[in-house]
Amino acid sequence: MDLQEAKVRVRELTEEITRHNYNYYVMDNPEIDDYEYDMLMQELKKLEEEYPELSSENSPTKRVGGESLNKFDKVTHTVQMGSLQDVFSFEQVKSFVDKCLEELDSPVFIVEPKIDGLSVSLEYHDGELFIGSTRGDGFVGEDVTANLKTIKSVPLSLKEPVPFLEVRGEVYMPRDTFIKLVEKQELNDEKPFKNPRNAAAGSLRQKSSKITAQRKLDIFVFNVQQGADEVTCHKDSLDYLKELGFKVIHSYVPCTSYEQIVEEIRKIGESRPKYAFDIDGVVIKVNDFSQRTIMGATSKYPKWAVAYKFPPEEKETVLREIEVNVGRTGAITPVAIFDQVLLAGTSVSRAVLHNQQFIAEKDIRIGDTIVVRKAGDIIPEVLRSVCHAENSEPFTLPECCPVCGTKAVHIDDESALRCPNTDCPAQLLKNIIHFASKGAMNIEGLGDAIVSLLVEKKLINSVADLYDLTVEKLMTLDRFKEKSATNLINAIENSKKNSMDRIIFGLGIRNIGSRAAVLLCEKFNNIDALMNASAEDISSIDGFGDVMSVNVCQALKEPHMKELISKLMEKGLDFSYKSAKKGDLLTGSVFVLTGTLPTLKRDEAKKMIEELGGKVSSSVSKKTNYVVAGEDAGSKLTKAQELGIAILSESDLLSMVSGENNQ
Repeated sequence: MDLQEAKVRVRELTEEITRHNYNYYVMDNPEIDDYEYDMLMQELKKLEEEYPELSSENSPTKRVGGESLNKFDKVTHTVQMGSLQDVFSFEQVKSFVDKCLEELDSPVFIVEPKIDGLSVSLEYHDGELFIGSTRGDGFVGEDVTANLKTIKSVPLSLKEPVPFLEVRGEVYMPRDTFIKLVEKQELNDEKPFKNPRNAAAGSLRQKSSKITAQRKLDIFVFNVQQGADEVTCHKDSLDYLKELGFKVIHSYVPCTSYEQIVEEIRKIGESRPKYAFDIDGVVIKVNDFSQRTIMGATSKYPKWAVAYKFPPEEKETVLREIEVNVGRTGAITPVAIFDQVLLAGTSVSRAVLHNQQFIAEKDIRIGDTIVVRKAGDIIPEVLRSVCHAENSEPFTLPECCPVCGTKAVHIDDESALRCPNTDCPAQLLKNIIHFASKGAMNIEGLGDAIVSLLVEKKLINSVADLYDLTVEKLMTLDRFKEKSATNLINAIENSKKNSMDRIIFGLGIRNIGSRAAVLLCEKFNNIDALMNASAEDISSIDGFGDVMSVNVCQALKEPHMKELISKLMEKGLDFSYKSAKKGDLLTGSVFVLTGTLPTLKRDEAKKMIEELGGKVSSSVSKKTNYVVAGEDAGSKLTKAQELGIAILSESDLLSMVSGENNQ
């Protein structure tokens, strides 16, 4: 490759890597996996080393991480949250070890698994959590304190009231949690997260800390950024962090030679399937802090540590069948059925093929020899076709729904093919499961298996039929005795007391979640007003775009939906909405509650504010209008004072809500 060819390739790589950085770090929507990204970065690094004149200050190789999104307040890191140099072979590991041995006197290396998550900083003042932030670009991150507090393994108070401490950790989503989240997203025909790290990043940066709490994230703390000056080596720092109450990685092994390091890397690699979390490699660090100072750092990363990255495990197998499934909202999804292979410690024989475009681009045919792997070591995926079977033909999705035979359609410009028949049996089952779910009607005891059984035995053909069930009908099934049947009937009967917003959410209108259902009901406080509303009327709701508005309008005008709502009303469900709001006195104002109030409980104060249109946030920011402070108010009060935010006592708040003190 000559200089001109290299120049063209550097420009191509720079543009591609920059795009992938944006998709991953800013949009939480990666297009390629980590290994493919690493290979692009390695190619660019090699070209810049070979042709230094092509290396610019804005090259992706000189960046540490991603950009900070404007969803949260920015936090400047006093100590840079840098990244490590990646290595991909044992030869590169040996080269690193040899350099350390040349410069240092009998160095000890700490070898530990590299958690595949989102890097964060936790800052403590007098032993209390003060602020938590994402890494961002290494210099400026985002304030996600409220969301980090939802992670139960993050200590809000340390076991010792150390004056000041900043630590670095990795937030991750456990595998079991990730699998359940993906199953839920697929049930609702939502685009599932690609891997646990993507899920962790998206969950930690939610505007609502309630959503973050539902995602059940976890964290490992692995480094002291500032403070703990008396600690002189990495191993002691991890032991110290454990003593303070932090969760640290359970395996950090000291090694003194290249051979020991390689043996430990292999052990960790073999143990990957046994971990409850994802790791994408192994970190090798010089243990002694004074020796780290001797080694120093480049402008991009420290010289005293490297991260060995595991290559993805890929297997060849034979595609035997393409199964076509129908989701709750009618999405028709092709699934590859192939000869069983062992990947990341488990047997795999199925993988989603997404849509017709995906199949056509990869030219995947029944009988092909294909290459499969697990994305993020969890979700099986088909990478490519190696060769076609003799006389094979391109695969095309059926023109009609495979379950009910209705002609399939593309709605708007989406790539998914859908069955428009809402009475399709495949959609029926999943619609009933959604209607009974905790976020909707919350019918305790009506899980997936029971719904499947009721549909199979033809006891129900729609959600309205749930309200015709009796103890006697249930006791005809093997799964039920009198007590369990009575409990389920009582739970179904109690669901009639649910508010209108829960019913609207339970109807399963595309793109309408629980919060959107509340907003709809706040705007149109009975079913007649909502069903008569135009798309333009609905789009006037803050946060509703054209797609959501059209979906609601069209769904409620469909004959089957009108019939279903009518039946539910006949069964005694209440389609009139009783808003919790008592006025608009506090509309547009954001409050934060901190400390113990003299007479009001926190929930009582929150309800009082929200009933008058105010919003209660869990963290102080520039958007906060008032901080209501009680006894033992902590860092939130301090931050409010620093930002010049109005501080209210309980009596001030009571005067405000009564209209006596409209600050």
